[in-house]
Amino acid sequence: MSLRTKFFAMTYDRQIARVDKAGLRAMRERLLAGASGDVLEIGGGTGANLPCYGPAVRSLMITEPQPPMLRRLERAVREHGAGQHGAGHHGPGAKVLRAPAEDLPFDDDSFDVAVSTLVLCGVDDQPRALRELHRVLRPGGRLLFIEHVRSADPGTSRLQDRMNWLNRLVVCCDCNRPTLDTIRNAGFTVAQVEDTVLPKAPPFARPTILGSATAPATAPHARQDGGLPTVAPPQAARPAG
Repeated sequence: MSLRTKFFAMTYDRQIARVDKAGLRAMRERLLAGASGDVLEIGGGTGANLPCYGPAVRSLMITEPQPPMLRRLERAVREHGAGQHGAGHHGPGAKVLRAPAEDLPFDDDSFDVAVSTLVLCGVDDQPRALRELHRVLRPGGRLLFIEHVRSADPGTSRLQDRMNWLNRLVVCCDCNRPTLDTIRNAGFTVAQVEDTVLPKAPPFARPTILGSATAPATAPHARQDGGLPTVAPPQAARPAG
């Protein structure tokens, strides 16, 4: 665990607060209004999505690989749970588990919905993470996402390539990944996608997609490492974005 990772966890809430206020929070609420049943959220960070889940969510599991983020997430879950009785929140209680998106410690077909908000830009292996999400979703399950993407505009995409080193250094993510293509290549059918921008973000980090994809019924899934699924959290973690 690097000093950069610790610093990022310490400053994340301040970094994202202006973006949330400028419109990201409304995007979260709109996306997660459709979450229901058994829900998995990867890369939960400091718990920004917690207030956005509604009563249709039966259970909520949140994974986070980095210990500094995990501690803040666990605190947010405790505070949210206490606030449900007096602050008007109606979302479910959540369980938290340390795990990277590339190695999810859950059985096949475990969840109805998977959620990724500004996470797939930071995982070490994006295709593998999406194959894992496909594996743990039930047939017909949905992936809900808000993600940085590589711009379709040539000038902006060139800017993203030039500035990506700085973005990765400061906020631990790659802003120029072809994430929508990777979602499709993992076996998902994109049901809805909206091209938008991340408000108050630098120009090279603004191109964003918001949408949903479904996991069609397929043959039995295989774990990425060829082994059997497990419910024990892995010992090692990878950076989250």
